[in-house]
Amino acid sequence: MTGRPEKLFPLFSAMTSLDGIGPKTALTLESVGITKPRDLLMTLPLSGVDRGQRATIRDVVAPAVVTVEVTIGEHFPPRTRGRPYRIHVTDAETTFQLVFFHARGDYLSKQLPTGQRRIVSGKIEVFDNVAQMVHPDHMLRIEDAAQIPTFEPVYPLHAGITQKLMWKGTRASLGLAPDLAEWIDPSLVTQHGWPTWLQAMRDAHTPEATSDLSMHAVARERLAYDELFAHQVTLALARAVARRGKGRSSKPTNILQNKVLAGLPYKSTGAQTRAVTEISADLAAPMRMNRLLQGDVGSGKTLVALMALLAVVEAGGQGVMMAPTEILARQHLEGLQPLATSAGVNLEILTGRDKGADRAAKLARLAAGDIQILVGTHAVFQKGVDFADLRLAIIDEQHRFGVAQRMELGAKGQAVDVLVMTATPIPRSLALAQYGDMDVSVLDEKPPGRMPVQTALVSTNRIDEVVDKLRRAVADGRQAYWVCPLVEESEFLDMTAAEERFKRLRATLGESVVGLVHGQMPSADKDAAMARFVSGKTKVLVATTVIEVGVNVPNASIMVIERAETFGLAQLHQLRGRVGRGSAASTCLLLFQDPLTETGRRRLEILRETEDGFKISEEDLAMRGAGDVIGTAQSGVPRFRIADLERQASLMQVAQTDARKLLNDDQKLETSRGEAVRTALWLMEQDKAIRLISVG
Repeated sequence: MTGRPEKLFPLFSAMTSLDGIGPKTALTLESVGITKPRDLLMTLPLSGVDRGQRATIRDVVAPAVVTVEVTIGEHFPPRTRGRPYRIHVTDAETTFQLVFFHARGDYLSKQLPTGQRRIVSGKIEVFDNVAQMVHPDHMLRIEDAAQIPTFEPVYPLHAGITQKLMWKGTRASLGLAPDLAEWIDPSLVTQHGWPTWLQAMRDAHTPEATSDLSMHAVARERLAYDELFAHQVTLALARAVARRGKGRSSKPTNILQNKVLAGLPYKSTGAQTRAVTEISADLAAPMRMNRLLQGDVGSGKTLVALMALLAVVEAGGQGVMMAPTEILARQHLEGLQPLATSAGVNLEILTGRDKGADRAAKLARLAAGDIQILVGTHAVFQKGVDFADLRLAIIDEQHRFGVAQRMELGAKGQAVDVLVMTATPIPRSLALAQYGDMDVSVLDEKPPGRMPVQTALVSTNRIDEVVDKLRRAVADGRQAYWVCPLVEESEFLDMTAAEERFKRLRATLGESVVGLVHGQMPSADKDAAMARFVSGKTKVLVATTVIEVGVNVPNASIMVIERAETFGLAQLHQLRGRVGRGSAASTCLLLFQDPLTETGRRRLEILRETEDGFKISEEDLAMRGAGDVIGTAQSGVPRFRIADLERQASLMQVAQTDARKLLNDDQKLETSRGEAVRTALWLMEQDKAIRLISVG
């Protein structure tokens, strides 16, 4: 099946094909992402209004929406311009007024002739002790009463879009919706009591009570599952295609690994050993590895990465480790070099800084296989960088990398195994949404000897005390980071904040004591400033969040974060992880500006209470929502219209298991359920998945 199934054509037709939607309205809807009837169907009501009919408004506590049968009384057109038009009406027990502004009298006398009976529905309010209904939402003849839903859905609105339009549009779209073959595993449907897709759509758009609007209502839960399932099928297809790509078996001999482990001054943690075992099994298998290594700050990912690289070297191949910035690439080099040397392995670095003859010589040695492990920035993927036998690519700090880049990477070597490392603990549901195409290893223990970091909250009014404390610590030979506030989304403003703080601290602590590093500096200057701090020449490093990821200075034992309330939780946790790497007791001071909001205080308190990154990330997700946690600009997290990632994490887990099992049993989606799943993929606009099936 190459194209979209014919059954779905009506749902993908132009909005103007719907009754009552002209070109102008279609444009307004397009501005909020509704371009076809299918999008209207996927826009579910937010709330609802009870429009059940009452006999009288007498006992109503205003303001409230009421539907009531009335007899139309006398009309009172306005005497002067700008005054309202009033009509007296009487229900079974009392009298009230219908009020209209800018109304045409002839229209109202035709619609609501004196002496006739009508059903009116709208908000009752009391003004000057008179009950009134301003601009009723519905005014109908008695015989048309059924047109008013007993419980009316309320849709999310934007300028120029009315409830009436949404009501009409969704009803028309429901009329186009076909009955589709079931794509969910029958046992799941039974277990959850889910209706069919079409029935779920109808129920979701015609709620009968507030409880039908909850995400746990069966109709809504089913529709959320459809979205998550289609997404997970796409990821599972990507995974299957990657794994079908002829992998190469790299069987480690453990000789080099054991040499390194024997020379370490500490024993690796259980989590590290487990991760190395999982990775080695993947490398030895004939399928391509596509694994995520998730480890909290200081959980020892570097050692696991080195073990993986040594495994492919033992099998006669080469490995590459890629970092997002040059600072981090050099740091990996410093961390790995002594260990690689102890095992007798050639390890080199390649960055944009390598030029001319040096670069040419490195490239020649790489192509000849003399360099066994290469560390670098994305410069390692430029044209002309050729490996003799590249078998493993390790990418550090994944979230700057999407699924597409992961696939590109695999094309560089022959069936390269891919290991992605992230130091950002990601909540389970987001990890599944973002990395569902990967297998996951988690490092959830800290290596022995890591000192806990004392975290304190300090108001910015006490900044002078903090600077005094810093002066004493520097005199004792300690080093500190001072991270400046995040000023809006502008690196220039962040830089200004950092430069101001740098000048002030230098004036107080001394010229040679304080260094500065920010995102706007040329790479070479940044590296030089970092190098002076690493070597201990400067004692205090003023920085923007450039240092968030991976910088390692064991002697630095104080972290000051100015205006901590402007940072995200995960970011604060990352920054705090820069200290506590040596043997000295470390402190992290979160400087905040009063007054703090309730959430602001809660966020900083969470950090004070725990150093567990996974716990922090779950709290962050609960408080901020998925897009913010990862930073929407660079997140690989899909945007769902119905599913709620924060609160439906368990559904995502079920969807992943279901999707992987389905593809295991029916690789090309050729069974009758497979065909139904293809329809679901078209319906959920997962065209990428359709292309992947044809690839497979």
